[in-house]
Order: sequence, then C-alpha cells, then structure tokens
Amino acid sequence: MADVTIIYCRPCGYEKRAKDAAAALRQHLTLEPSLVPGKGGIFQVKVGDRIVASRSKGHFPGTDEIVAAVTSAWR
Repeated sequence: MADVTIIYCRPCGYEKRAKDAAAALRQHLTLEPSLVPGKGGIFQVKVGDRIVASRSKGHFPGTDEIVAAVTSAWR
C-alpha cells in the first residue's frame, strides 16, 4: 500500500482542511496520512507520487471526495 500525503499551504490557512481530510481518511480507511506544510496556495492529496485530489480554480475537494479518490487510487 502506498503512503498517503496531504500537502497544504500553511500561510493560506489550509491546515484545518488538511487535518479534517486526515481525520476522514483515518475514520473511513484506517490509515494515517502524512501532513506536509507547504506554501504557494497548494492543497494536494497524494497516494505515493500520484496526485489524486487537489485545489484547483478555487475548488477544494471535500472529505468525501478525498476518501473516494484515495480509495480509487488503491484499486
């Protein structure tokens, strides 16, 4: 199983979103993602080296969307 990483922009205030996504992944998939602070407006969820969910054009993936994307990436 590949590692799951959530990269978020700390200066933008995305840490709460990252922690909420991590909590959802723990609850639904019993895994512990790594939280990695970044900058420049980044919000990405990666399975291994593959980006499975990200912020784009103002859209943030919700926790259900993130759980579904991570689940799909494992199949």
